[in-house]
Parts: sequence; C-alpha cells; structure tokens
Amino acid sequence: MSGPASESPAAPRLVLASARPARLGLLRAAGFAPEVIVSGVDESTVTAESPRAHSLELARLKALAAWRSLDPAAGEPPGVHVVGGGPVAEDAGQVYGKPADEAEALRRWALMAGRSGVLHTGHCVVDAATGKQAADVASTVVRFGTPEPEELAAYVASGEPLRVAGAFTLDGLSGPFIDGIDGDPGNVIGLSLPLLRRLLIELDVRITDLWVHPADSPA
Repeated sequence: MSGPASESPAAPRLVLASARPARLGLLRAAGFAPEVIVSGVDESTVTAESPRAHSLELARLKALAAWRSLDPAAGEPPGVHVVGGGPVAEDAGQVYGKPADEAEALRRWALMAGRSGVLHTGHCVVDAATGKQAADVASTVVRFGTPEPEELAAYVASGEPLRVAGAFTLDGLSGPFIDGIDGDPGNVIGLSLPLLRRLLIELDVRITDLWVHPADSPA
C-alpha cells in the first residue's frame, strides 16, 4: 500500500504593493502575473535626508506593509516575494511626490519646463517566508519640454499629474512634453526591471522563476 502523495512545492508568487496601472502593466508585459496588495502607506509622513533615501524609505514601508497584510492563515509559504516601489522626483535637491492639487501641479511644471530633473524610484523586495529584504534605488534623468500654457492647462485638468510623483508620466498624457531621458525608461513608468532582477538574485531567486506561462496569464 502506497503512502500519502507528497505535496508539490507552492508555485513562486510575486506580490505588488501597489495598484498603479502602469506598474502592473510593466510587470505583466515582462511575463509576470502579480497579486496586488495596496500598502495604504501615508506618503506625506515620510521624511529622509535625501531624495534617494526618501524613495528607498517609501519602498520599504510599502513592501513591509503589504507583507504584513498577507493572509495569516496561509502561513509564510516559500516562493512568495513582495515588491514595493517609492518614486520621488528631485529638482535642485528638493523632493517632489504627488502634487496636492491642480495649482501645485501647475507650479511644478512652471519650474520643470525646459529643464532636467531626476526621478528616483526606491525598490524593496521582501521574502515573505523569511522577512529578508533586498533594496536599492534606480535613478533616471528626465529632460522636460516646454508645453504651451493651453497644453499644460489641459494636462493638469485631466487629473493625471495628481496621481503620479513629480506630476508627470512617460507613458501617459505628458509623454509628448518630455523631450528625453537618460537611464531606464521603466524606472520612470513604475519599476526598473533590471534592478528588480538584481534584487531577486540577492534573495536567491531567478526572475525567470516568476514568469507565468502565457496560457496561465490572466485575460
């Protein structure tokens, strides 16, 4: 009489501490099917000594909050990794997160137009089974164009700049107002996939282990 069948190991899972569509789209296009747990972190309470440190602290807080909210009944299964991202824009050493209102978005664009700024995105990956973390920051230089006042008014009225750090996106409505970048475009859109790969390696995970076969991907 044969003994009980051994349980197969749980499939690796990627949990994203954000519901931002652009970030989800990046991961899905790169072969992942991330589970979403919104962190609920109040970004306005975060302070740090530099823009890079600020972005890293945001990422850590988001990843840890999502990790702690995993279903306790499920235990701490191996193969689950939680990813948090913390984007902030820097101009002359000043940190800019999401603008509070349309007036602030207009003021920021008045300062940025025709100049260059830096978008820092902190990345933090937490191994759900052990709590071990790997974290770093990716930085991309963004060269802004000079929108006409009517264009800028229409952009701000769209509501998009109120939802994103720095009041701009590369892959959205403000794309035509950005003349170019120096660095990883994915970092500006939401996550640096090369940096994510390196952080997973620090946790002994190959990024290919988290790929989902096209037949298993959500429609």
